[in-house]
Amino acid sequence: MEYKLGIDIGSTTLKLVVLDERNKIVYKSYERHFSQVRTLLAKRMGELKKLLEGKPLQVALAGSAALGVSEETGLPFVQEVFAATQAVRALYPQVNTVIELGGEDAKIIFLKGAPEERMNSTCAGGTGSFIDQMAALLGVELDELDALSLKAESIYPIASRCGVFAKTDIQPLINDGARKEDLAASIFQAVVNQTISGLAQGRPIEPPVLFLGGPLSFLKGLGALFCKTLKLKTNEAIFPETARYFVALGAAIYAGGAGQQMDYAQLMRHLDTASRPARRLEGLEPLFASEREYAAFAARHERADAPHGRLEGFSGVGYLGIDAGSTTTKLALIDGEGRILYSHYCRNEGDPLGVVIEQMKKIYATAGKEMRLAGAAVTGYGEQFIGGALRCDAGVVETVAHYTAARYFNPKVSFVIDIGGQDMKCFRIRDGAVDDVLLNEACSSGCGSFLETFAGSMGYAIGDFAKEGLFATQPVNLGTRCTVFMNSSVKQAQKEGASVADISAGLSISIVKNALYKVIKVHDAAELGEAIVVQGGTFLNDSVLRAFEKELGKEVVRPRIAELMGAFGAALYARALGREQSDILTAQELESFTHTARPLTCQGCANHCRLTVNTFPGGRKYIAGNRCERPVTGEKGGGLPNLFRYKYEKVLELAQTPSPAASGLKVGLPLGLNFYETLYFWKPFFESLGCQVLVSGPSARNIYYKGYQTIPSDTVCYPAKLMHGHVQDLMDRGAQVIFYPCMTYNFEEGMGDNCYNCPVVAYYPEVIAGNMNLAGRQLMMPYISLNDRDFFIRRMEEELAAFGFGQKAIAVAADAGYASQRAYREALFARGDAALQKARETGSKVLILAGRPYHIDPLINHGIELLMSSLGFTVVSEDSIRPLGDKARLDVLNQWTYHARMYNAARACCQMEDTALVQLVSFGCGIDAITTDEVKAILSRGNRLYTQLKIDEINNLGAVKIRLRSLLAAMEEREKQKR
Repeated sequence: MEYKLGIDIGSTTLKLVVLDERNKIVYKSYERHFSQVRTLLAKRMGELKKLLEGKPLQVALAGSAALGVSEETGLPFVQEVFAATQAVRALYPQVNTVIELGGEDAKIIFLKGAPEERMNSTCAGGTGSFIDQMAALLGVELDELDALSLKAESIYPIASRCGVFAKTDIQPLINDGARKEDLAASIFQAVVNQTISGLAQGRPIEPPVLFLGGPLSFLKGLGALFCKTLKLKTNEAIFPETARYFVALGAAIYAGGAGQQMDYAQLMRHLDTASRPARRLEGLEPLFASEREYAAFAARHERADAPHGRLEGFSGVGYLGIDAGSTTTKLALIDGEGRILYSHYCRNEGDPLGVVIEQMKKIYATAGKEMRLAGAAVTGYGEQFIGGALRCDAGVVETVAHYTAARYFNPKVSFVIDIGGQDMKCFRIRDGAVDDVLLNEACSSGCGSFLETFAGSMGYAIGDFAKEGLFATQPVNLGTRCTVFMNSSVKQAQKEGASVADISAGLSISIVKNALYKVIKVHDAAELGEAIVVQGGTFLNDSVLRAFEKELGKEVVRPRIAELMGAFGAALYARALGREQSDILTAQELESFTHTARPLTCQGCANHCRLTVNTFPGGRKYIAGNRCERPVTGEKGGGLPNLFRYKYEKVLELAQTPSPAASGLKVGLPLGLNFYETLYFWKPFFESLGCQVLVSGPSARNIYYKGYQTIPSDTVCYPAKLMHGHVQDLMDRGAQVIFYPCMTYNFEEGMGDNCYNCPVVAYYPEVIAGNMNLAGRQLMMPYISLNDRDFFIRRMEEELAAFGFGQKAIAVAADAGYASQRAYREALFARGDAALQKARETGSKVLILAGRPYHIDPLINHGIELLMSSLGFTVVSEDSIRPLGDKARLDVLNQWTYHARMYNAARACCQMEDTALVQLVSFGCGIDAITTDEVKAILSRGNRLYTQLKIDEINNLGAVKIRLRSLLAAMEEREKQKR
């Protein structure tokens, strides 16, 4: 009997398959390897001794982590996609498409026509490890996550290309009381969307479809959502029982034709070569030179502590602080002297409210009957939900809570950095007020969950893993990279013989470098001042704290209650309220407390917010997910001017006004990108020619899904991705011609050195033409400029000659377009002037919301401007600020129209009182990397606050609200100091 052995060493699992001469499976195994590949492989091969010893054997390796083992052992290696394809063609020849999800790999293999495979390259979002992280976030096992998903009633939009984005989407939903069933299904739907849009990238997924890999083998809810989204019939979706073994199965089939035969003893000698660690490369400087040095370090940080008292039998006045964070919940109860009577720190486990109620019951039961709670304040992501449920006396924005606590330990604090589970908050203190708030926007590789993920992958509890790094002799130099790339670096280090201690220390150093150089963007440690306070559970890791001090070259203050600082600051804030009695729920009310949550889609306006309606005893309600006050109060808003809303309503009114011509050429204009301002030119232009102008509908998720399968790039900005759906919508509406010009130049406005459009805005029609099936419609995409009237008329005469439009008619139409565009610009300036005047008259603070024309789209900005209005700001746009009359002297080449408007607005902001600027930046916008630094520099020179908000297709108003409330608190504190 001859056997064929296929070994698939994936990023997280090890799979083995043994085939007999008839290609029948006689052995298979599948298990996680926790980065201990060689140890586990040796163990499994020992189990196979009885089956394989003395028999002819052919072997092949496959998988993302197998190439190194192949090089060390000399055993044949087969690329995993080729291996899987061999198995598919042998067992399921009718299949046209294969979708495979692994631990950190995701693939689509197209077998119909020209064979092609597409695989994730830079991110593990939408894979098994992503699902593992999301299950841990909800506090459930994978099988429970799957069971929950099958009972879902609603799907929330969740990012999947990165666990960081997904966590920031899911955590606010958890904190707002969303049902776990709905969250589980939303996570699976995110994986489906990522696979289709991120990997297929425009190529149709044709049935029959074969689904492979562990996640698709174990998770029935995930498979069901794939079938629903791809509209597959029962016979068009194949889920084989051996789905998770297919790469190993294909490797075994490949081995049969490789011609390299051996026996069991020879194979074990080969594998023994791989089990010997390679020579270790030189590492970084150790964190501590000796245990004596560590002892002195620990003693110094022990001194930064808050006084403690006893809760048992306490009968005085207490003040409660609650910090409902992204992954953990913290409580601190203090007395009138600031002594900590009780504290608690734990994971949310998907139920922050339950955690707080349990701890409050414990406080009431332990304290004396005469204890009186005089104040209770809550902070963190769950502030409004927890505060509303328990009737807390005040909510306090995170930055204020953390600064209040930091000031307790060092009244002269100059810089505060808080590193939590997935969030990093840094803020400078100037003249006793928070001056500059910095948050990690797109990556958690500098946060606690980053370290915890690696500890878990290596089979360690986080506490034990952290201690390993204290006395590492050669910490691994891992740099500052995302978790996916870092995973590869860690595996390489293990291959070279790095110890767990070296990896632990290297990761701690990496966290610090990421915080300093990617988030804070420090050029010199002096920028942070001399009084630095560090907070957050991650800094309880002495390795991280030591790495931070060594990198800065100075000592910092880490309170012993570092993980409780948000709750402690909230408690101090509650004490400062000066109340006699708190309104928080009593012990008796807690015993009868009930809570229900139901999803709802608001129909109050075109935003159609996905709401979670929480109901508490007495009929009290808390509504989460709303972008304005209408679902709560029934009112549209506070009546403050909002130029973003004005611009959107005006362009929507223009788009939805029927053309005068009842017949004639049907010309479609997609309502996206630069059409949000050039529609004022193009619609009158074509209507003057007697055309029926059709404008695509307002952006919505259904519009996006109309075209998302034709998007060829996962990294292009979301506003560009939307254009595919808008073009498809125009075809559905019956447009004969879709007019979408390539415009290198915008209108010349005299504020810059040139007037370029960004490359995506200028040339995206080329992408549409190359990736969409226009089904016989004509895509008219001339290269034109609107700054030269005569040239424009000649160019459009050439373009429209086939439709019988002559030069005279085009000239008249052009004049109509130019007149309309000028009228719109002047009306916008006038509206901006009026808004600023009203703000001065009413005393309202002003926010200049600076972005690009398409940022007024509610699907893109997620109603951020409504949130600003609800906080009491007058909102004006960067293009409603009149030109200052002179060109700014800048450190960059000012050649982009949209940039020039931002620089002009920033300069205007510096000349106005009670005004701040918030810049909207779309993820994937490369050239906004130029604007952010320059706008910030202009505002800094004018002693104005700068806030940047990064936006994508996913709604994350929780983090946005923290930023805006921090900005408002800083502005108010500056006002107090002036008085």
